[in-house]
Amino acid sequence: MQRLRFLLAASAAMILSSAVGAQATPATPPGVHVMNGVFSDAKGMSLYTYDRDTVANKSACTAQCLRNWPALTAADGDKDVGDWKVITRDDGTKAWAYKGKPLYYFAQDKAPGDKVGDGRGGVWHLAKP
Repeated sequence: MQRLRFLLAASAAMILSSAVGAQATPATPPGVHVMNGVFSDAKGMSLYTYDRDTVANKSACTAQCLRNWPALTAADGDKDVGDWKVITRDDGTKAWAYKGKPLYYFAQDKAPGDKVGDGRGGVWHLAKP
């Protein structure tokens, strides 16, 4: 009887931990993951959102802005994944947006895990799930 209770308790714990784990990890495009509560690419480089992107799935960052804040590009064959959408920028390139907000890198982030761009100009923020 003790063994049966132990097996039932162990099974319940495994099921519960699986359910919790599944909820904690949002669907992401290939190469994007959550690291320390922030979206980053396969190399660990931080991703950002821009407050001036006020129209869903449309980037307001062009010209010099885009040189400092390169877009998270999407490959030709990439498809939407959950809250992630492949968008077409005004220059015709494909990029990723999360919940309507296009995603960017910051040119001054040099190493994986850098977050130098967070809070820049009061309009740039780390992208979070």
